[in-house]
Amino acid sequence: MGNLRRHLSVANVLSCLALFMAISGAAYAATLGKNAVKAKNITKNAVTTPKLKNGAVTAAKLKNGAVIGSKIANEAVGSTKLGPAAVRSTALGGGVVTTPKLKNQAVSEEKLAASLLGTLVKGVSYVSKASETNGTSPKSVTVDCPTGKQVVGGGARRVLGTSTEVSLIESVPFVNGEGKQTGWTAAAAGAPGTFAVEAVAICADV
Repeated sequence: MGNLRRHLSVANVLSCLALFMAISGAAYAATLGKNAVKAKNITKNAVTTPKLKNGAVTAAKLKNGAVIGSKIANEAVGSTKLGPAAVRSTALGGGVVTTPKLKNQAVSEEKLAASLLGTLVKGVSYVSKASETNGTSPKSVTVDCPTGKQVVGGGARRVLGTSTEVSLIESVPFVNGEGKQTGWTAAAAGAPGTFAVEAVAICADV
């Protein structure tokens, strides 16, 4: 016993105590069953990036709205990752899509036309009117838009009767006394014989 006491020191005692605790901890960990470690047992910041297995965090594990814009690296989301109509104008804030963000020829004429017409032109209707078919030459006719609408386009065509030659000489919007374009005027002239001229107007709420 005296020989044992001579070999005891603070360092020896602490070393043995540390070894005992390490072995006990490993033995305790080995006894943990499946799903034994709960979220409440994990301290804050304990699970770091190197501890996550590749593919461990799936889309189903992400809370709605969890990934915000500041968490996405520049150019991380390519065009191949966007579904059809995924980016909508209502989801874009003012000034988000600036000129430098648009690729050359990214916005086609068809998209511009659809956007412009959808914004400026509503309630489109088509109306037409033909002159009398007789031998008077030249002759003209004006077709009026429905009340409240203005003309956004129009045209004319000649209607041959017995005349062998008819030429259009006018096809223009009709402007009323208030300076608004409310119809379409067409005129034509022809060789001796009967003919008519028809005006067509494209009208809309503008």
